[in-house]
Amino acid sequence: MKLAESVEHGKADKNSPYPPHLKGQDGAGELTEYALEKGINPKHILSQALIPAMDIVGKRFSENKIFVPQMLMSAKAMGASMFFLKPFFQSGELKSKGTLIIGTVKGDLHDIGKNLVRMMVEGSGWNIIDLGVDVSAGSFVETLKENQDAIIGLSALLTTTMVNMKEIVSEIRKEFKDTKILIGGAPVTEEFSNTIGSDFYSADPQGAVDYLNKLVS
Repeated sequence: MKLAESVEHGKADKNSPYPPHLKGQDGAGELTEYALEKGINPKHILSQALIPAMDIVGKRFSENKIFVPQMLMSAKAMGASMFFLKPFFQSGELKSKGTLIIGTVKGDLHDIGKNLVRMMVEGSGWNIIDLGVDVSAGSFVETLKENQDAIIGLSALLTTTMVNMKEIVSEIRKEFKDTKILIGGAPVTEEFSNTIGSDFYSADPQGAVDYLNKLVS
């Protein structure tokens, strides 16, 4: 499907200059809009184009075959497609796999890693509540109260801020003992994850996607 190719190679719209072999052609946004106008089921668009394409992108990133700039372009293309699919999620015609509440922890203003995970998870069919950066334990808890079936994702880029993950996990556990919590970020390790009591650590966005999908498989 041409749409899958556009997402895989980061062609968001017709004006996107990359990749060169698709220059001047419709991108993910136009192709999604056209497919919907032609009566193609939005579930088919998601399951047969977007999810497989982002799965390929995630695996290539994990294998160091592509890097952050290429992944961001693919995520942007996926976002252009999702713009036209979101009304179907809102109407209930498309069902999300679940909800991920994600944010960069208190004291940390870095968001590239968090954004990559958000985009990859959304492209896999999940609803995302993005709390942004510098997010306190209280913000995670309050959001979880309104979305009690959600999963929590914590991100940190600095060794000085990753320690704040421990407080956040602890505060969440006080009220929601069974909530799944996954963490990630450059300084974070599986050992650290085990120490603070989170449920899963991933070194890359694809690992987070795989973990979440296993929870609902």
